Amino acid sequence: MIPAPLPREILMFTIAQLLDGVRHVAVGASSPIPAAGSMLRRALDEGKRKVRLSILGSVEHNFFTNGSTELFDSAGQGRLDAFFLGGGQIDKHANINLVGVGEYPQSTVRWPGSFGSAYLYFTVPRVILFREEHTPRVFVDEVDFISAPGISPPEVYRPGGPVALLTSKAMFSFDKAKPGFKLESIHPGQDLRDLIAATGFDFDHQDQPSVTPAPDTATLALLRGRVMDELKETYPAFAESWQSDLADQY
Repeated sequence: MIPAPLPREILMFTIAQLLDGVRHVAVGASSPIPAAGSMLRRALDEGKRKVRLSILGSVEHNFFTNGSTELFDSAGQGRLDAFFLGGGQIDKHANINLVGVGEYPQSTVRWPGSFGSAYLYFTVPRVILFREEHTPRVFVDEVDFISAPGISPPEVYRPGGPVALLTSKAMFSFDKAKPGFKLESIHPGQDLRDLIAATGFDFDHQDQPSVTPAPDTATLALLRGRVMDELKETYPAFAESWQSDLADQY
């Protein structure tokens, strides 16, 4: 008997769907689920089209020789189609906060910092916001500090920006014109009322939202075989945990 899809496998599959059509996707540090989803996209497209994958911190799955310097160059030159960003806080306008909680510089909680998030948010056309934790402390009406803005005035040249938000509970699209999020699907086992309560901002949704599709048997085999093996090079502990969770289902 094949174990049912794990929640993290549904996230990986959803990421692969969001990456349909990309030529080059990059994944930052400490991002095993986005990395696995990107690897799945590459595997699904094999023999049809080439998908270039750059995982920072990887040797086998990274063609850069100068790390983030080349990442930023690729983004600025239009050679990077997709990237992932997260945040300690994310608000209704897709602004992200990577600095801290409270009024800066007297933040009561400090995070690592913005790094190059604003630059990549402006230059990469398909930015997927990814945050597993889905609670009101993460998804707030307004962030305490804007590390990278989700929207810009019409006169600002900006080819990049957010297209989707994926969490442990649901997947949202982002409408830059409105601006705001729209619930596209809710993950299996989740409830709309709980989702609304866990989100600190309003979002558009249907009364009976769609359920996020799960990978079929062939795709699950690809995830648990080739993708897991590839992921071990950069994220061995995550791959081991994933394998252990599968073993517990037998």
